[in-house]
Order: sequence, then C-alpha cells, then structure tokens
Amino acid sequence: MTEFSRRNLLAFGAAGLGLAACGNGIGSEEGARIDARVDATRDYLVSKYPGTQDLINKSSGVLYMPLMTEASFGVGGSYGRGALRINGVTVDFYSAASASIGFQIGAQQYAHALFFMTPDALSEFRRSDGWELGADARYALPDRGGALGTDTTTSLAPVIALVFGQAGLIAGASLAGTKYTRIIP
Repeated sequence: MTEFSRRNLLAFGAAGLGLAACGNGIGSEEGARIDARVDATRDYLVSKYPGTQDLINKSSGVLYMPLMTEASFGVGGSYGRGALRINGVTVDFYSAASASIGFQIGAQQYAHALFFMTPDALSEFRRSDGWELGADARYALPDRGGALGTDTTTSLAPVIALVFGQAGLIAGASLAGTKYTRIIP
C-alpha cells in the first residue's frame, strides 16, 4: 500500500491542473461555432418575431443562448452556451446552467435571449462572477401569430427574457435559477 505524502499530493494536483489547462479551448474553433449559432438564432428571431428587431435596437446588449438542453428524472438540469453581443459584435461567450429537484421527467431543447435594456443591467451582468436572472426580469412571450408580446411594463424592465423554439417532452421552460458564467470557448 502506497502512502501519499504532501509532496506527492501537490505533484498530482499540479499535474491535474496542467492537463486541465490543455483543454481550455484557446485556439479552437468553438468560438466561431457559437458565433455561427448565435447569428442563426438572431436571424430566426428577427424573421419570425419582427418585434425583436426593435428590442435589439433599444437594448444595451443581448445575450443569445442558441441551444439549451434540459433533461430530468426527479433531478433535472439544463446547459447551453452562447454569446453576449453589444452593438451587434460578440464581446464575451457565456455558459448557462441550472439544476432542479422535484416531480419532473422528460427532456427538451430550447433557445433564449436576454435583452439588457439599461447600461446598468448590462454592466452588472458583465461584472458578476456568476449571474442569475433576478425577479426584476420580465418575460416576453411570442404569440402564435408571430408577434412579440411586449407591453409597456415589459419594455421598461432592465432585462427582458425571451424563450423560444421549444421542442421536447417537458412542458414550458423557465430560466429561474439559471446561472450565467463567462467562458473561453
């Protein structure tokens, strides 16, 4: 039986960190793939829900999450990656993750976009080490006719969330408890 000394433990830990750093994605094409998905998501939103163009124009920035995958069997979770755009230019990449416990079963995929309507809301999001959608956010719901359901109350909110493109076996999608973290793809 081998006994681990503090030195061996530190050496193994340093080796593990070194190997983990090899997979950080720098120099990979993942950023370009995320950007391409974000472009397609933005184009879909503007063509299917013309009211989003007005939101994009009025917003300080938009976080597009083109594909969120959610699965649950008692314990559930969701994950996706996207990009924050300011004036149409990608400035950062983000991951979104959430977990839930309760009576639930199924799987679904959906997309969502967060419109930061004030510079303060955008600044708070960018400064945070892991931002969660708060109670001050409002949801804009696309109706079946293709219009975007934004009203005066929604348009005055600091953050507007739009969930769309749902496909799967779980009814509805909620962004409550979703944590957004800056990543290097």
